[in-house]
Amino acid sequence: MHVVSFLAMAVQEQAGVTPAYVGNDDGRIYLWVALGVGVLALVAALLLARAVIASDTGTAEMRAISDAIREGAEAFLRRQYRTIGGIAVVLAVVLFFGYRVSPRTEPFALKTVVSFLVGAVCSGLAGYTGMYCSIRANIRTASAARSSLNKALQMALRGGAVTGLVVVALSLLGVGSLFLFFGGLQHPEAVPYQLVGFGFGASLVALFAQLGGGIYTKAADVGADLVGKVEAGIPEDDPRNPAVIADLVGDNVGDCAGRGADIFESTAAENVGAMILGAALFPVFGVKGILFPLIVLAINLIASIVGVFVVSTREDEDPMHALNKGFYVTSALALAGFAGAVYLMLNGPQVQWLWLLGCGVIGLITSFLFVWITEYYTESRYRPVQSIAKASLTGPATNIISGLAVGMETPAMPVIAISAALLLSYYFGVQGLAGVVGISDYAKGIYGTAIATMGMLSCAAYILAMDTFGPITDNAGGIIEMSNQPDSIRERTDKLDSAGNTTKALTKGYAVGSASLAAFLLFSAYLEEIKVIVTAKVAAAGGYMPAGWSFTNINLAQVPVFVGALLGAMLTFLFSSMAIKAVGRTAQMVVQDVRDQFRENPGIMAGTSKPDYGRCVHIVTGAALKEMVLPGALVVGMPVVVGLIFRHLSSSYQASSALYAAGAILPVPAIAGVPVNLAGAEAVAGLLMVGTISGVLLAMLMNNGGGAWDNAKKFIETGQYGGKKSEAHKAAVVGDTVGDPFKDTAGPSLHVLIKLLATITLVLAPLFV
Repeated sequence: MHVVSFLAMAVQEQAGVTPAYVGNDDGRIYLWVALGVGVLALVAALLLARAVIASDTGTAEMRAISDAIREGAEAFLRRQYRTIGGIAVVLAVVLFFGYRVSPRTEPFALKTVVSFLVGAVCSGLAGYTGMYCSIRANIRTASAARSSLNKALQMALRGGAVTGLVVVALSLLGVGSLFLFFGGLQHPEAVPYQLVGFGFGASLVALFAQLGGGIYTKAADVGADLVGKVEAGIPEDDPRNPAVIADLVGDNVGDCAGRGADIFESTAAENVGAMILGAALFPVFGVKGILFPLIVLAINLIASIVGVFVVSTREDEDPMHALNKGFYVTSALALAGFAGAVYLMLNGPQVQWLWLLGCGVIGLITSFLFVWITEYYTESRYRPVQSIAKASLTGPATNIISGLAVGMETPAMPVIAISAALLLSYYFGVQGLAGVVGISDYAKGIYGTAIATMGMLSCAAYILAMDTFGPITDNAGGIIEMSNQPDSIRERTDKLDSAGNTTKALTKGYAVGSASLAAFLLFSAYLEEIKVIVTAKVAAAGGYMPAGWSFTNINLAQVPVFVGALLGAMLTFLFSSMAIKAVGRTAQMVVQDVRDQFRENPGIMAGTSKPDYGRCVHIVTGAALKEMVLPGALVVGMPVVVGLIFRHLSSSYQASSALYAAGAILPVPAIAGVPVNLAGAEAVAGLLMVGTISGVLLAMLMNNGGGAWDNAKKFIETGQYGGKKSEAHKAAVVGDTVGDPFKDTAGPSLHVLIKLLATITLVLAPLFV
């Protein structure tokens, strides 16, 4: 019933086709190699975590602040995962009985639910373990900063590397283990489609983790900034601010746990999608083509470990230079490993492997381009951020106007990069498989885009280590500030914090770029799966299937498709609105509490008494968990509702059945002379296609626009345009608070939304026909 079975049979049915690999046992050792590397990466992550945790924890005052951050983060994550777990169990039950309803899907019900739950659990573990180390690495980084910049840099990056290694290793082990236990070594061409539930589970947890964490972190940040910096005129991370601990907690639950689940979901979705297409080409590559994505992840882990350990810096050097050096080393090793994997696994007498390697190079180049483009729009060295800072001289209004304009400009270059990557990788895929007969150019080209996606994600573990580096250094700076350490130490943590802000922005650009390529891959898999479902349905009923019929042509002139497309675009804007409003409502509660504490206890501002940090933490925790449910339910429910409504209410195809009553040759599949109603499937295709496009554009606007606002504020804080406490600085703080929910709540959540739409439509495709 799925794309794998159909395309494999279609290839085998072609007369005169000789598979490049007849011996299907050839290459199965790669599964064990990939699983072995995954286990070793977890061991390496454990050793790194032990080394970080064994390091010095500074003074008693520093530990008290760190303990408060840790307790708040762990309390929030426990409550959040209980909520997500309940939602996942309900969806698993619905999914199981939904699959049991139809005889076509009943045999796959249990395996689909198991893969869904495994994906959800692995996604949750990826987020939790990453945050577990980061909330302990912050105090160690702060303590290391008392010795040298290099020690603090390495401590923060190695703490972040735990997240990167765990996330990618769990993705590799989760997919690889399911493939093994579902009988992949016995039936490799039939098992990958049973893994789609894994991607759905990963996407679901990632959405709620990113959304809930994003609401938490930005509500606390906005509340702390508006009352602390603007109203009270106290510095960032000042211990007199009642919201400061909630703000530092938010860095971990949003940027560590949320982003970890996000990247986990990207690698999981890309893994499953690429394995499906590899199974479709089983007669060409054998099991090697299916296992290729797992080997790429294994290479990713090895290259990233080396990249982390080559990072070092001097006291007078910009830490970003050292981090970039590690990225370049990781990329070079990943490329070398990728080339070896392509040569060993995707080679043969009918295959031009250099063209396929070119697809991976395109993906790697695209990741570089996204990093550079994001850096251009969010670094204070360049025109966009400086223009926002200059606009702050005339007040908050011009700052916001300039920031929005920069945000709207930012999608242009990334879209060109994505478009070029898709076109070139498609062409390279066709050329690489030109000698293979019996497979359409479309299938060859799509496999090329899958290899490009794998190339883009070939440095994911190191990229995620750089991302987690950001909140660790941010927390370290807060600990140094709140414990009243000397200015020289704060200067070191400020350097690291500035680099961390850049790495967080770069990772968001990288994540949305990889989401774009992965979503296109999954969208193609959805179209092929609908084709296979229709073929099976017509064959079971003894109906008519036109020769060469394909579901790849979706006609926007059809009313169901156009309406589905409109709803897809609307979904991304409505979801973003709900996320941003959630931050606004929660931030208002924080602002009110901070004002109340200042009014009730004048000793806070005088420095004679401490604020009640726990009150703000409690407020933000409860509000964030409450606010995340409705937007998440909207995303999960929208494609299901659209597909079912148009399947059962649309009569566009049945109304035309009279045209074929005389026995004419039908252009569409039909049962008893009545065309199969594809309105539901087509409406969902429109929703998925346009929802992906609008989501990608909107995410770029929010991520880069918000990052530019943030660094414009920091640019002024270096002494430009009057420096801290100037009117320009106050205006920049207002702009930064507008950009905060853009870049850390709605924007990153849209990355996940894009892939969740794709995975949920793949899993529920049988319901739409």
